Amino acid sequence: MRLQIVRLFDELPDGFDDLVVEAVGEGVRNMALLVEDWRRGARFQGDGEALLAAFSAGELAGVGGLSAELAAPEPARRLRRFYVRPAMRRRGVAAALASALIHEGFDSVNLLTVNARASESAAPFWEAQGFVADGSGPWTHIMRNG
Repeated sequence: MRLQIVRLFDELPDGFDDLVVEAVGEGVRNMALLVEDWRRGARFQGDGEALLAAFSAGELAGVGGLSAELAAPEPARRLRRFYVRPAMRRRGVAAALASALIHEGFDSVNLLTVNARASESAAPFWEAQGFVADGSGPWTHIMRNG
């Protein structure tokens, strides 16, 4: 499978509405929240922020964001608004998207956080990426560089 990961700037990609419908159908609200944020002007373009989309054969497969983690006691980034379409799971899409966000985050800080409460599969996924459970803040997991 050929996977392309691109940074989003001014527009959400074609197919995003379908991705939102699939997420809501699974009881995952983060894509609907992303749409609300986007309508209010949030673009993940601040210092240390990014919004990435993964495409497989030109089809939107998933989305993930990176933003400042303001609740941490040191400079940190939070991986957020992460979702991969059900039909694209178990194909390496989520791992590739997470890896791109992790590398981007560690370019500027040594601490990353994630909130893995969205679904039962979220915590095991993030732990497989190297995050460890941590309840010391408004996150569920952290990863340190080094």
